[in-house]
Amino acid sequence: MKLFIQIPCLNEEETLPLVINDLPNKIDGIDDIQVLVIDDGSTDNTLKTAENLGVRHIVKLGTNRGLAYAFMSGLNYCLEHGADIVVNTDGDNQYKGEDIARLVQPILDDKADIVVGSRPIMKHKEFSLGKKILQLLGSMTLRLISKTKIKDAPSGFRAMSRKACFQTYVYSRFSYTMETLIQAGNSNMRVRSVDVRVNQKTRKSRLFRNSFEHVSKSSATIMNMFVLYRPGRFFSIIASLFLIPALILGIRFIYLVFITPESDPERTYIPSLILLAIFSFIGIFSIFLGIIGELIKQQRKLMEDINQNLKELKFGK
Repeated sequence: MKLFIQIPCLNEEETLPLVINDLPNKIDGIDDIQVLVIDDGSTDNTLKTAENLGVRHIVKLGTNRGLAYAFMSGLNYCLEHGADIVVNTDGDNQYKGEDIARLVQPILDDKADIVVGSRPIMKHKEFSLGKKILQLLGSMTLRLISKTKIKDAPSGFRAMSRKACFQTYVYSRFSYTMETLIQAGNSNMRVRSVDVRVNQKTRKSRLFRNSFEHVSKSSATIMNMFVLYRPGRFFSIIASLFLIPALILGIRFIYLVFITPESDPERTYIPSLILLAIFSFIGIFSIFLGIIGELIKQQRKLMEDINQNLKELKFGK
């Protein structure tokens, strides 16, 4: 059983030695452990540091392509080099390398395809109360959309089986963490959480500068994934927001005109009828968008299956 531990890096020359030196040299059930560094256009000495640390597997992206692109580049490299399990960890030394054994165990036991490391959010000393609430709300929202039971959706500390790597494709450029879970849940992959520990914070996040940016980017990603993977449900909700008021206006119009016409014989109800027509049009249009979205979803699923088959032919099952 061959394990690749991939580390996407952007200017991590100071923390990379901490990450690599903390990685396990031996795990029960694993015969070979390899380390991969993905350099996402670093402008410091990250590459030189990785080479000095004896890292043999390095992917050089040349320019900054974003975390999601780096993540997928790493998966493809690991598949090409025969990985049976891929573990992704951050280059800022956020997670304890010793807990990699916890991540891979459910896959070794054939109980999961993807395992996500769940941080102690409520006990995390470096998380503000606001961030803790945002993390919990974000994970709760994603569980509803992805149909999984993940406790810490934004966690980048995760293990994936070879099968899961073949099935994974990331559309987002912001981050892979939420999209891969939504995709996994809607592809009937087995997803589990395990509790992991964290190290002391070494630097600020480079994905967002403050909580507002975090919320806005994460919300946009979740919304985009909702439309992409569950368009029928999304547009049905939108349609109901307009069709229900339209129905109420229609019932009100019938009641006032046909049941109690003597109440105000000179009243025309034109504004209400215009509003009724607008709401009805938007609601019906949303239903059609949902139908089109479902058709596109089926086409995308077909393309993902083709992509998976091409990967299996290229890298071998």
